[in-house]
Amino acid sequence: MAYTVIMVEDEEDFINPLLPYIQSRGYEVKIAQTLNKAREYLKQGIGDIILLDIMLPDGNGLELLHETADLPIRPSVIVATGNGDIETAVEAMKLGATDFLQKPVVFSQLEKTLQRAAENVALRRELYLYRQAQLQNIDFIVGSSPVMRKLYEQAQRAALASVSVLITGETGTGKSLLAKAIHKMGPRANKPFIPVDCGALPATVFESELFGHEAGAFTSAEKRKLGLLETADGGVVFLDEISSMTIETQAKLLRALDDQSFRRLGGTAEIKVDVQILAASNRDLKKMIAEGSFRSDLYYRLKVVDLEVPPLRDHKEDIPELVGFFIRKNNPHRGKNIRDVTQRAMDALMAYDWPGNIRELAHAIERAMIFCDEEAIDLSHLPFDIQERVR
Repeated sequence: MAYTVIMVEDEEDFINPLLPYIQSRGYEVKIAQTLNKAREYLKQGIGDIILLDIMLPDGNGLELLHETADLPIRPSVIVATGNGDIETAVEAMKLGATDFLQKPVVFSQLEKTLQRAAENVALRRELYLYRQAQLQNIDFIVGSSPVMRKLYEQAQRAALASVSVLITGETGTGKSLLAKAIHKMGPRANKPFIPVDCGALPATVFESELFGHEAGAFTSAEKRKLGLLETADGGVVFLDEISSMTIETQAKLLRALDDQSFRRLGGTAEIKVDVQILAASNRDLKKMIAEGSFRSDLYYRLKVVDLEVPPLRDHKEDIPELVGFFIRKNNPHRGKNIRDVTQRAMDALMAYDWPGNIRELAHAIERAMIFCDEEAIDLSHLPFDIQERVR
């Protein structure tokens, strides 16, 4: 991942030798010769690492340490001090600086200090993601049927191999839950899982969400925004309903996957990332390829492992186990103590064809629990169209 260093420094003799050296180590560099210029960059969302001088034309550099303390992802600040200025270095560390360097700077020390700062930024980004609580702790429901056990076995192998996976199946079969399970079972379990609903974002917004943008890249881009691919570095990106993606965006995604790098909109630097891609679709992608609306090269790039989640009507023997799972899950939320389902109710559940698959079953059980005041769900508690199957 490319990190941006803001050099807050007004002395050309300090800037000139350090600038090309830092750039040669793969960092983007912005120069701020005043505190106000540094503040402008930070307001735009620019700045992962700050190399901070103390004496500046418009104030004391330590002011910036106070101001960055409340940012969602605080930059790593390296304070550059004069020889023997230990008191200033100690004060800076108390205010949240991650490191300090003495002038004149030794390049080998600068490189190690930047590496430590970059590791610190990566850790802060991950902690921020976890605080956002993007994932609910919901396990994929395996079921006891042979078809579901085989699917889970294949998913485990794909997870351990950390390869691209294409998940297909009808709406409501549990494709997103399977994607979350693959993330949890694999070596990236402690890294971010970023779901992207390809069908929910307009084409004009999607690329900015996926790749990010620089300040000024378009009219409303007031500050830099990290894309979802960059945010997920080291982890998993789940592209749900990838069939909704435009041909143009498909081409850019393919390039990013092949090169493991991309550019933010309006940017020139190549951003290197390491992500596992999981994609899902409820449409026939082969048919879309024949029609010219989906790229065959992207299809095969995603389909290192393909997993098809069967419709619920093809593994009805799992319904009793699924019903038990949903009852246990909803009891605490609904303040209920439901323990069973009557035979009449179970007969109706088994007879129904479930066009909405597992999602429809989950909603049906939740609805039944709302109207059930006993310890067992009965036929009358179920939705009317399910009751009709046994009447």
